[in-house]
Amino acid sequence: MVFSTPIFLFAFLPFTILLYYFSQEKLRNLILLAVSLIFYAWGEPYAVILMIFSITINYMFGLLVDKSTRPVLQKTVLILSVIANLGILIIFKYSSFIIINLNTLLSTNLPDPQIPLPIGISFFTFQAMSYVIDVYRKDGNVQKNYFSLALYISFFPQLIAGPIVRYKDIDNQIRNRSVNYRQMASGIQRFLIGLSKKVLISNVVGELVDNLFIVSMDYWTTGISWLVIICYTLQIYFDFSAYSDMAIGLGRMFGFEFLENFNYPYNATSIRDFWRKWHISLSTWFRDYLYIPLGGSRCATWRIYLNQLIVFFLCGLWHGSSWNFVIWGLIHGLFLVLERIGLGNFVNKLWKPLQHVYTLLIVMIGWVFFRAETLSSATQMLTIMFGSGAKLSGYNLSQYITPLLLIVIIIGVIISSGYPTKILDNLENKYKHTKNIHIIACFKIACLTILMILSFSSIASGAYNPFIYFRF
Repeated sequence: MVFSTPIFLFAFLPFTILLYYFSQEKLRNLILLAVSLIFYAWGEPYAVILMIFSITINYMFGLLVDKSTRPVLQKTVLILSVIANLGILIIFKYSSFIIINLNTLLSTNLPDPQIPLPIGISFFTFQAMSYVIDVYRKDGNVQKNYFSLALYISFFPQLIAGPIVRYKDIDNQIRNRSVNYRQMASGIQRFLIGLSKKVLISNVVGELVDNLFIVSMDYWTTGISWLVIICYTLQIYFDFSAYSDMAIGLGRMFGFEFLENFNYPYNATSIRDFWRKWHISLSTWFRDYLYIPLGGSRCATWRIYLNQLIVFFLCGLWHGSSWNFVIWGLIHGLFLVLERIGLGNFVNKLWKPLQHVYTLLIVMIGWVFFRAETLSSATQMLTIMFGSGAKLSGYNLSQYITPLLLIVIIIGVIISSGYPTKILDNLENKYKHTKNIHIIACFKIACLTILMILSFSSIASGAYNPFIYFRF
């Protein structure tokens, strides 16, 4: 079930809110668990069985780690839990990728199992793994209530596309929480902001991207290729950050506070800065559960560089079973290493707009591999972008740059810079103890109302409406 569909907005969500608030407090976690399983089963009923299996084995692993008194036994259980979770991920997400590559390398003819990819498997598997690891590290309390752990892993707001939530961050909230008027209002506001980002920006630019990727690149011009990658750069940010906004907003409606997942990454001044601001829950997960255990920055210089490359190799692979994703991850890992070696010092001395240009150029080159279906199409697109192999006459750029698209691109660039939010926050801080604060509040309500009407109108019309990160 997708957040930006009529069935969710006008049936599932209102029903869940009413059922939740008109039930006894002791039943609320069970209600959220039940609706979360229904939410997940809506499109893929079989995948619920896999999720329940994942919940069950990680519940048992957590208990065994907590009860084990001998360090060797604790570590053995932890290793088994990691193997089990990664095994699930490998079987359902990477089995076809492994077999195809083995057939290519060894000239064998192993059959492709073609196992359907369960939606959101990477997200809920990483959450389950982090729970057992935190119990082992004594960073979190073991959960002895099976249904509470099940709610943590399956909670529908962040189940499909994150953010990846650490158990220790919401342990207390699962056991004891309440919602006041301000939190509910904040949750609704955040949800509407995310919905409008998704429907009014991401969908508009994304439709052009998908339409142009359907046709042959043989007729693309340099202008067309840059239009496509600019639109995709906006699409993936407004698609994914919108989902995170909606997840955070929904969480607040039920008393949960999730950590932020984006902090205007396209305003970054280096690749290192970009990863402090992009998909924060994933980058911190890899930092805490892979980079630091590998030695982090506390080892020989060559090992630091190797550790970063390993992390971003796996980060790319986490996104999908394709060499395109691996190359995307390695591009970021390589530039993080180069910035450590000395490129970072050089970039820091540049005029700040040039720092942004450098960062966005690397990010956009990476997005080419992220979006293209094959390595050959990615390299073809890059050669067209930079002039080599571009057609002098091909698709007419002007026929794609409609007034609506141009307006959406401009608005998307302005919003992704973060400046409108900063200006509004500064005005609120400046006038919070004056009567003018009411004018600002009315302005925000008016803007949200307009965005809601426009979003609902677009959804009702049945417009183009995918979610990119559902396939991860």
